[in-house]
Amino acid sequence: MSFRLLRLAGLVLGVMTMAASAHADALKDEIAPTGKLRVAIAISPAGGAFWCTRTENGYAGVPVDLGKAMAAQLGVPNDYVVHQNSGQITDAAANNAWDITFLPKDAERETKMTFGPIYEVADATYIVKPGSTITSFAALDQDGVKVAAVNATTTMRGAIAHLKHAKVTGYQTYDEIFNLLKGGGIDAFALSRDQLNAMASKIPGARVLDETFKQTVTAVAVPLDHPLAAAFATKFMTDAIANGTLRKAYDNNGLKGSPVRTEVK
Repeated sequence: MSFRLLRLAGLVLGVMTMAASAHADALKDEIAPTGKLRVAIAISPAGGAFWCTRTENGYAGVPVDLGKAMAAQLGVPNDYVVHQNSGQITDAAANNAWDITFLPKDAERETKMTFGPIYEVADATYIVKPGSTITSFAALDQDGVKVAAVNATTTMRGAIAHLKHAKVTGYQTYDEIFNLLKGGGIDAFALSRDQLNAMASKIPGARVLDETFKQTVTAVAVPLDHPLAAAFATKFMTDAIANGTLRKAYDNNGLKGSPVRTEVK
């Protein structure tokens, strides 16, 4: 009797092992079809929870660290697919150009990709050019005021909805807007407060306004119709928030004093 039970247990264990192996193979085929985990990132001069930077050894940023940890968990190499902004990442979602990304989400983007847990909540505001007399949103939102935003981003859509009189213009890169603001070619730039604070330190006389016009949430995302990838990404990010992986990624990328915010207040 005991021999039969042992044999049955062995058969059950074998079936379970085969099923787990088949699931792992199916997951890898879906989330890393090229054999590598292709992580879509966007580059700016100042890295952070979403933006990444170029380094002598490659790239740095919270998404870089998270992508590396995710690939290690899957047991595959990782590769970074570089874009100029989050709008380009969104547009590439339907072209099988990347496998995983970490980017700001809104209702429009939720029609183009599947999002997992939020891992950052950022306050969006404006920085004004050196010598500007603008000190409030009311003073900013006037006819003739030129406001820049990174093209096709959640912050750009938020700024357009927020400002009724000032003109919002989209540009492809952070660098282009940086130079326009520094040279006085625009009056203000809409972006997350942490990025604008970093920018202000590089442009003497530029000032970040105190008010907030939008809270932008950043989350892990996969292309549509990838259910295994979405389930894996959701579990990975849930665990990363709980076990300190996300906190370590923050600390490694200049965000040591920044709290991990996962809920909009």
